[in-house]
Amino acid sequence: MAMIAMGSALGTGLFLGSGEAIGIAGPAVIISFAVGSLIAATIALAMGEMASRHPVRGGFGTLAARYLSPFWGYLSRWLYWIVTVCVTGTELVACAAYLAYWFPGVPIWAGILLFAAVIIAINLATVGSFGVIEFFLSSIKVIAVVVFILIGALLVLFGMPGQPAAGFSALTADGGFAPMGWPAVWIALSVVMFSFGGIELLSITAAEAKDPARSIRTAARTTIVRLAFFYVLCIGIVLCLVPWQQAAGTGGDVATSPFVMVFDRIGVPGAAHITNLLVLIAALSAANANLYAGSRILHSLASDGLAPRIAAHLTARRVPAVGIAFSSIGLVGAALLAFTGVGGVFGYMMSLVVFSVIMVWALILVTYLSFRRHGGHGTSFRMPGGVVTACGGLVGLAAVFATVFVRPSMQIAAMVGIPAVLVATILYVAVGRRRLVPEDIDAAFEEAEALR
Repeated sequence: MAMIAMGSALGTGLFLGSGEAIGIAGPAVIISFAVGSLIAATIALAMGEMASRHPVRGGFGTLAARYLSPFWGYLSRWLYWIVTVCVTGTELVACAAYLAYWFPGVPIWAGILLFAAVIIAINLATVGSFGVIEFFLSSIKVIAVVVFILIGALLVLFGMPGQPAAGFSALTADGGFAPMGWPAVWIALSVVMFSFGGIELLSITAAEAKDPARSIRTAARTTIVRLAFFYVLCIGIVLCLVPWQQAAGTGGDVATSPFVMVFDRIGVPGAAHITNLLVLIAALSAANANLYAGSRILHSLASDGLAPRIAAHLTARRVPAVGIAFSSIGLVGAALLAFTGVGGVFGYMMSLVVFSVIMVWALILVTYLSFRRHGGHGTSFRMPGGVVTACGGLVGLAAVFATVFVRPSMQIAAMVGIPAVLVATILYVAVGRRRLVPEDIDAAFEEAEALR
């Protein structure tokens, strides 16, 4: 379960560099990543405590329907389904681009179809098979990150034959530790926080775990510790070895990846090819995990009467094949939009993703506050600090959203996201509210109680 969540959260952004965030805050972006990991920890632990008590299908959305209102359960799940479809489409385009690095003669559209077929086939297998494959893909990424950290730490602290230790001087050599000023640390959070996108899968996978109470306790704790450890250390090592202005210039080109720079420094042959393989696996793993999440969210919506009932159908292997099919149609459309960039439509779709993720995270924490107010508590563990920690997480998310006043990308996210929520609200009032059967939500909790 932890590796499935990391399959989405530990993505191509780390391997190709966090150039945008570094460009905003300079070396002080390390603090942005540390603060971002604390905010993400509150979300993961709140979900973990609730899921250990209620391992319901639909995860955080079904919990919101019970502890807030059916409307919030409806809204959070539909917004998150859109997130999974858009992210999966983006990652498929990335997979096709990385394939073209080796085989430039293969059209991007052919790569998209190839990798779409791969992840659809994986998701149509049993959930156990999906888990094994996703564990394998995520393990490759984790091993690569650990090797990078070990090699980087060696270069920083001890050096190599003929290469003195780099030390920590680069962190303050060019304009100081915070060359863009301390407010830039806050502004960089608007980029950094989305490195942790994917932790929501912890809640969604709980309904298919053999022992959800024990599994969610371990997964919630280890996921956030690993992510914080990996991101903070990797970014710190990059900034010790590469001048921050040079690191800020890295983009989506594999040849300019910080991983390539570090591996080249110690003479690893084919560093660019190794890194290209890693980012291909990272993108495929993220696409695979998001298709899984999207199909499960759609299945739970259909079970509650908030999506076509046919999407609630399960195969003999207990796989929501119809939900996978509907989500696949959407992801192919998102992939084509990402590839063609028709009229900038995809840019607005990704802005909706940014807004939706912040809103979903906030709803998870608000649901947790209601959960505790109603006397709920985890069966296997509780979030340290409980309500106080959750309130701290909400303050952190509010600070991230407040960057809307200074970052154009966040302004677009608000301009797209707020109207989308209004449209969804109108649809709920006009259609969804009449189709909703409260007993279906109760049935989900009864199933979860039997499972637990």
